[in-house]
Amino acid sequence: MLVEERGLSSRQTQYVVRTWRLGNLLTPIRVQKLQMALHAKAKAEAGYRFYALYDKIYREDVLARAYAQCRSNRGAPGVDRQDFAEIEAYGVQKWLGELALALRQESYRPDPIRRVFIPKANGKLRPLGISTLRDRVCMTAAMLVLEPIFEADRATPKICIEHRLDADLSSR
Repeated sequence: MLVEERGLSSRQTQYVVRTWRLGNLLTPIRVQKLQMALHAKAKAEAGYRFYALYDKIYREDVLARAYAQCRSNRGAPGVDRQDFAEIEAYGVQKWLGELALALRQESYRPDPIRRVFIPKANGKLRPLGISTLRDRVCMTAAMLVLEPIFEADRATPKICIEHRLDADLSSR
């Protein structure tokens, strides 16, 4: 049966939302409900235009999940040289509140990208751009809101592909 022929309450759709994890981080229930609602709407009406998504990005729970996801990736600081230890010393909730306020007031502007060069095996250098933590949290929050919509349009959900790859690798 094609994925498009399944109902919104199909076991696979429920599984995609329930197992939305990164490492050992479990997505909070409120964020899961938002993602499930967005996914269900996109799946039910393929031509539907989502006009009001910006307010979902600066929700407290979405930003907290985005911060936790960025924190688990342990990336390097950007041009502002701010790292996770500084944010935690300042207060994560206060920092996220200020970010949410900047997004809500539409005064948020992304910072420049820090450029570093990584040596390759052949002796050349590969450029790498490192965003600030603030920008990474915003991009991750946008991804948390947008990904369920775009995943609904895919013929094969990402989770199925990952499970097939895991099954293929484990059978070797």
